[in-house]
Amino acid sequence: MKNQESRSAIIIGSGLGGLSTALRLSTEGYDVTVIEKHSKPGGRLNQLKLDGFTFDVGPSFMSMSWELEELFKSNGLKNPIELEELDPLYQVYFEGENKPYRIWKTLNNLEEEFKHIEPNLAAKVEKYLLKAGEFFHDTEDKVVKSNYKNVVDYILKLSRVPKKHLPYLFRNMWSEVEKNFESEQVRVIFSLVAFFLGSTPFQTPAIYSLLNYTEMKHDGYWKVKGGMYKIVEELMKILESRGVKFVFNTEIIGVANSNGKLNSLIDKNGKTWSADIFISNSDAASFRGKILGREKFNEQKLDKMEWTLAPFTIYLGVKGKIDSLQHHNYFLGSNFRGYADKIFTSSMIPQKPYYYVNVSSKTTPECAPEGTENIFILCPVPDRRFKKDWDDKEEIANNIIKDLSERVGYDIHANTLVKQIYSPVDWENMFNLYKGSGLGLAHGIGQVGAFRPKNKDEQFPNLYYVGASTTPGTGLPMVIISSKLVTERIRSDYGSLQ
Repeated sequence: MKNQESRSAIIIGSGLGGLSTALRLSTEGYDVTVIEKHSKPGGRLNQLKLDGFTFDVGPSFMSMSWELEELFKSNGLKNPIELEELDPLYQVYFEGENKPYRIWKTLNNLEEEFKHIEPNLAAKVEKYLLKAGEFFHDTEDKVVKSNYKNVVDYILKLSRVPKKHLPYLFRNMWSEVEKNFESEQVRVIFSLVAFFLGSTPFQTPAIYSLLNYTEMKHDGYWKVKGGMYKIVEELMKILESRGVKFVFNTEIIGVANSNGKLNSLIDKNGKTWSADIFISNSDAASFRGKILGREKFNEQKLDKMEWTLAPFTIYLGVKGKIDSLQHHNYFLGSNFRGYADKIFTSSMIPQKPYYYVNVSSKTTPECAPEGTENIFILCPVPDRRFKKDWDDKEEIANNIIKDLSERVGYDIHANTLVKQIYSPVDWENMFNLYKGSGLGLAHGIGQVGAFRPKNKDEQFPNLYYVGASTTPGTGLPMVIISSKLVTERIRSDYGSLQ
């Protein structure tokens, strides 16, 4: 298509995918407007301030940091985000064991940590990561960072992947770690990455063991100096300096179209928003169903799709210092398999929940007043398809806090200065998450690659999608890649204005 002097784009949602796309399109010369339901930008990458305490609302670390570097570099910018590497990456508490296991990126340290239950661990990990690394590098450009015309195109690209990786497609992650490690503890630890994808290792394909490679070998985990929300703040500075417009507290509820293309969006107050192209950073599946009224994505069909965990989150400002906690911590119970099988589909919350604890005040002291800690707890729970009512959220939160207090030997409840609880209902309402699913669509074989909702609409040639529920998938690095893929689509269709 021939270039025009100017072309406008509206992005629905200011999550990392939306902000990254806004940056790329502003570089291409587009007049960009971002419309956001929430009062602040960032989507789930948000910030909560309570009486002198500052919390990351959702994501608490960066992995695959080169994607963040690429985002700025490819748009002619120096990366303004300062990252600090974490080693150990995190620590894991198992029920009934007093001492946590620290998960070191340095393999000699890791081997020392597990020498009493898993001999020669360094060699086993090297072998495991070598295989995962080969798969990662053989698929990164061919599959992960690639747009697909259709399913046939996807299968053709998969066929270029060496055949030795095929077994990965037909095994789950648990069976992969079971083959490589002997102790239950090590198996569980190396399968925890499945929970980062909002699923369990018994449902997640073995291909995602490549995440073990990126966390332990290829890159690691990084904290953002000043807190995760710094990413949003720095992007906002750049975007506003480029004239990108932001509209907050505005929810899109419908569309107007004619001549086979999308003409405008309609917000909750009846106002229309017109542009040449539209990009939805709202969930790519539920947007098609709820906003566009597509039969293929009606509520019954959406409910039958595989969705990621719903987050139940607690934000605590606590008096005193808790020495046994680090920046990242996991608290696990017994009966890992039984817990994983039930947690996503049961309407009851287990008395002994599994949960993640982030204490960013350990590495960023300004997040909490002197002599205190800021504690962020995330517990994976059933989404609202299975548990609709969350009026018991206070009781659930108190149960989790009680368990944490017992396991770290500190009365957190008695020393709590501030507290905020977000149930799946709150997450759904704040960020338009389908039935409270925290990370969008899950990553089963039938929902990856070309089987995921496409980043270009099936009916409107000027409507596109970015974010966790389209290609390539969920997680901060993935949505940055998603912004690159959708921008490539737009450039292919409309050309660059520069």
